Amino acid sequence: MQKLINFFKDDEGATAVEYALMVALIAGVIAAAVTTLGGRVNTTFTETTADITPSG
Repeated sequence: MQKLINFFKDDEGATAVEYALMVALIAGVIAAAVTTLGGRVNTTFTETTADITPSG
């Protein structure tokens, strides 16, 4: 019976779940940032390339 009580008191597995949640949250934030900023960065590079490319 004591082994069963100790099993339920052990919170060592919770840290793995917490790390997994943090990784998922960080990945979500990175994906959102790349999606949001990706178009703007592409536009900036395209405009810069057009400005420095000699015409004619």
